[in-house]
Amino acid sequence: MTTCNRVLEGDCTQLLRTLPTESIDLVVTDPPYFVNYRDRTGRTIANDSDPASVIDAFDDIFRVLKPNTFCVSFYGWNRVDAFVRAWRRAGFQTVGHLVWHKSYASSASFLRARHEQAYLLAKGRPAKPADPLDDVRPWKYTGNVRHPTEKDVSILQPLIESFSKPGDLVLDPFSGSGSTLVAAAQAGRRYLGIELEPRYCEIIRDRLMRIGSPAAVPYQKIEPASTETGLQGLWQWLRDQNHDDLASVVQQAMGGHPS
Repeated sequence: MTTCNRVLEGDCTQLLRTLPTESIDLVVTDPPYFVNYRDRTGRTIANDSDPASVIDAFDDIFRVLKPNTFCVSFYGWNRVDAFVRAWRRAGFQTVGHLVWHKSYASSASFLRARHEQAYLLAKGRPAKPADPLDDVRPWKYTGNVRHPTEKDVSILQPLIESFSKPGDLVLDPFSGSGSTLVAAAQAGRRYLGIELEPRYCEIIRDRLMRIGSPAAVPYQKIEPASTETGLQGLWQWLRDQNHDDLASVVQQAMGGHPS
């Protein structure tokens, strides 16, 4: 079984490769928008400058999803071309579009920015919900206290309840402050998160503990320059935690022979 009710600390473009094929029931995620975002306090988003840094993650997101399932991905409207190319290359079909209307403007340029948006992507031919959500939805501002682009749990939980079943495994490979994981836990789903920055892993752990869900357990971050060493550590950690089947997947990625 895929390890669940955990957040893995590291680069999702690497960690996704270690997850078993067709093991995830739903993906809800908010990747970088590739706009060099900086908030009013100067906080920035990792890997937010170049689509090439993370966009290929959607190939593995598609691979790990079970047949006939959904991925909900937020995106930056001014880099929609890069996102759509990546989704189509991975194998996704776009089957819906969601817009959240804000009561305030996040910024102003040629227009006042008063919405957020996400695409509903399908792998295969998933069943239609019995009671479909409206595609224009109200927005709730979090204050971005925990993360510069934090989404409120109340925005994400209806997506999880509509596109998955109780007990399903929900993945967020760009977990940020963990709102998707909290929403999944509250909706009676299992969760698996990946987050690059250690400080946000600690925030996720605290949030999950506060709602009485099992605490996230990060392991040593895998740096790009030391992937082989990182995989060795991941293999050992999984063995220590008795996740033998997932450790076997990592072993295969290492050529079958841990050092």
